[in-house]
Amino acid sequence: MQPRNMSMSGVVDLAAVKAAQEAKAKAEQARAEAARQGGGAGGVSPADLVIDVDEAGFEQDVLQRSAEVPVVIDFWAEWCQPCKQLSPVLERLAVEYNGRFVLAKIDVDANQMLMQQFGIQGIPAVFAVVAGQALPLFQGAAPEAQIRETLEQLVQVAEQRFGLTGLTVDPDAEPGAIAEAAPEMPAGPYDALLEAAVRALDAGDFGGAVQAYKNVLSDDPGNSEAKLGLAQAELLHRVQGLDPQQVRKDAADKPADIEAQIAAADLDLVGGHVDDAFGRLIQTVQRTAGDDRDAARVRLLELFDVVGGDDPRVAAARRALARALF
Repeated sequence: MQPRNMSMSGVVDLAAVKAAQEAKAKAEQARAEAARQGGGAGGVSPADLVIDVDEAGFEQDVLQRSAEVPVVIDFWAEWCQPCKQLSPVLERLAVEYNGRFVLAKIDVDANQMLMQQFGIQGIPAVFAVVAGQALPLFQGAAPEAQIRETLEQLVQVAEQRFGLTGLTVDPDAEPGAIAEAAPEMPAGPYDALLEAAVRALDAGDFGGAVQAYKNVLSDDPGNSEAKLGLAQAELLHRVQGLDPQQVRKDAADKPADIEAQIAAADLDLVGGHVDDAFGRLIQTVQRTAGDDRDAARVRLLELFDVVGGDDPRVAAARRALARALF
C-alpha cells in the first residue's frame, strides 16, 4: 500500500493540511468524550508501543494510526550492525515515552517497496508519520541525546499542530489493544457539510469546496476546521488554470505589478516554497503604498492561514511584516 499525503522535503503538503484538520478534530473530540466518561476505559499495553510492520499492514498500522499518535518508523535489517545499536535505543525510548509515540519497525529486506517509496538510500533510517504526513528524522546510529531531542520536537509538534497527545498506556492491558479500532464518535452538526467540502477538494472542485466551507462559517464563524479548509480551498481555486511559467515571467519582468507578485506568491506556496512566498509579499509591502500595499498584506495573512499559525515560518514572517509596516 503506497503511503499517502507524504511530505519528504519540508514542503507544504496541502493534502496533509487537510489530514491534520481531521486528525486534530478527532483527537479533541476523543479527549472530550474520555473526560465525560471519567477518563475513558483502559489503554494499550506497553508491549503495543513497539510493533513490526509490513507492506500489507502499513495502511492500518502506520497511516491510520498516525491520526491518533505519532508513529516513528525504524527501517532496519538483520545484517545491519548500526541498526543493532539504534533499534534497542528506540525501543527503550518508546516505552519510556509512555504512549506519546509508537515505534514501527520495518525490515527493509522483506519490505523493499516501502523502502523505495520513502526514498531510503541507507539504513538505519528513521522517519515519523503524523496525521498521514511523513517526515524524515535522521539516518544512521545517532547519539541518544540527539534522538531524545528529535523525539521531543516531534511529540511537541504533534500535540501543538495536530492535537495528538498520544495513547493511554495501561500496564494491565492485554497486548494487541492497539490494533483495535477506536469507537466512532457521534457526528457533529457540521460533519456533513465538512465532508462535502473534503469530497469537493478530492474531486478538484475547488469552487464547490469554497462554498461548502463558507456554508459552515455562515452558521459557525469560529469553526477552526472550516477556516483552515477555506483558506486552502481558496488558494487552490486561485491557482487553478494559471500558467506557472507566464506568472513567474510577469513577476520577474514587472516587480511593481502587485497582481503579478500576488499570483507568484500563491504559486510559490502551492509548490511548497513557503519562505519564498512570504518573502515575496513582505518585499512587496515594503516597496508599495496605499491599496497595493494593503492587497499584498491581506494576501500574506491569507497564506498564513493556509500554513497554520503554529508554524515557525509564520511567526518569523509576522515579525518581518510588522517591521515592513512600521
